[in-house]
Amino acid sequence: MAIIIMLDLNVAQKFGGNMELWDRLESRSDHATAGMIVTFLFILRIVLRYFYGAPKLPESMPTWQTVSAKIGHSSLYILMAGLILTGISMASFASDPIIVFGFDLAYFTHNENTFLFIRKVHEFCTNAIIVLIVVHILAAIYHHFIAKDDTTLKMLKFWHSRNTQVNAAEK
Repeated sequence: MAIIIMLDLNVAQKFGGNMELWDRLESRSDHATAGMIVTFLFILRIVLRYFYGAPKLPESMPTWQTVSAKIGHSSLYILMAGLILTGISMASFASDPIIVFGFDLAYFTHNENTFLFIRKVHEFCTNAIIVLIVVHILAAIYHHFIAKDDTTLKMLKFWHSRNTQVNAAEK
């Protein structure tokens, strides 16, 4: 999801520049399509987190890191939901059609003030999530190379560890 969000920023950056209306509409549709894919992946992630939980944090981890990890992960989920909700809301108040998978997301009457307010919230969520993604990556690197605990490996082996548990239970 982080990769799609980061790539989608390149599409969104085009909105601020001068461009033909056709290019702007196409870019908005591309951006909205990526947003819908992120929405699907977000829902899938929530479902998987519900059924499988999160990887356990090392017991040797200091309390401040444990608290920071929980706040960081909760913030990622809140900001991701904020991005999704503001993106859909903003699209619904857009002045031009935004076609995604054959459906026009601009279904409300255009309201410039509402659109601009929601856009500011969307941009805040975008910038905040970028910061948290960078912090998350740095924390994973720290745990792998400096702390040398198995936190990063647990995240990377999530699917493998589930299969290992099932195979171990069968034996």
